Amino acid sequence: KILPVVKKQHLLLCTLLICNAAAMEALPIFLDGLITAWGAILISVTLILLFGEIIPQSVCSRHGLAIGAALAPVVRVLVWVCFPVAYPISKLLDLLLGDKHVALFRRAELKTLVDMHGDEAGKGGELTHDETTIIAGALELTAKTAGNAMTPISDTFAVDINTKLDRDLIKLIMEKGHSRVPVYYEQPTNIIGLILVSGCCPYSKFYYYFTLLLTTFYTA
Repeated sequence: KILPVVKKQHLLLCTLLICNAAAMEALPIFLDGLITAWGAILISVTLILLFGEIIPQSVCSRHGLAIGAALAPVVRVLVWVCFPVAYPISKLLDLLLGDKHVALFRRAELKTLVDMHGDEAGKGGELTHDETTIIAGALELTAKTAGNAMTPISDTFAVDINTKLDRDLIKLIMEKGHSRVPVYYEQPTNIIGLILVSGCCPYSKFYYYFTLLLTTFYTA
């Protein structure tokens, strides 16, 4: 409903400004014939400020799309009413400024917008906290390197290729909580592969790690 109305941006802008100016000028003129000049000024300023600025901006800032869709037919009528005046002005603006205005956000602005949704998760927004975390993480990928996701070899839980896979070691692996465990030969820096923790679950007897070993690449 909204897209066809806002497609011609300058025509819509001219229409709304013409209607706004007409309403602001007509109200004090109308009241001037009913009450004193000072009374007309006070009442018109109060009504315009309250119903033309404060309330619309407060409500539309939160429910702008819904209200815009509901009032789209009314705006269409106003466009046709103001067309003789608004159209020439809009074409002049198209000629001077161009007829396409695309608002693009920078990466930091998008992240801030997503963070705002995360802060309001569960308070009426449709994005959950986990979803906003994933989106924000994706926006930060260009600023991160593989080193940010790596774990130093000295802090890594690894096992020797000749270690027996008994119940105690399976329990220890499960307690570590890793999905994959590096396997080394003779020294921890000599990584020769890895094992999938999920593959350890069916084993209850003694097995050597090479029966579960997957080849991997390692850079010192």
